[in-house]
Amino acid sequence: MNPKFKIFHNDEHLSESIDKLRNNGIRDDDIYILAHDNDHVRRDRKETDANKIGVNVTGLGTATKNVFKSKGDKLRSKMKEIGFEQSKAEQLEEELDKGKTLLVVTNQDEVKF
Repeated sequence: MNPKFKIFHNDEHLSESIDKLRNNGIRDDDIYILAHDNDHVRRDRKETDANKIGVNVTGLGTATKNVFKSKGDKLRSKMKEIGFEQSKAEQLEEELDKGKTLLVVTNQDEVKF
């Protein structure tokens, strides 16, 4: 099952969308936020309680390899670990380069953001 996603320019819209997902029965364990700016991700996660894609998701081997990678490489690696194809991960990472935030939902057939 491919992850579902939406790209956001605005943190308020991101927060509203996460609330909508939860109200529609999406589990917190299936909601992730990705962005280039770590501080931005931390703030968004704190405000919304969304997950990060960490060692518990990627596994210790991938997390260790990511220590030596650029931020873009780390993001693409994390996206691949949760089910994105390489080409889609590259495309989405380019959007994150522009300062956007990616909201990802896993383990769901249908998602309404």
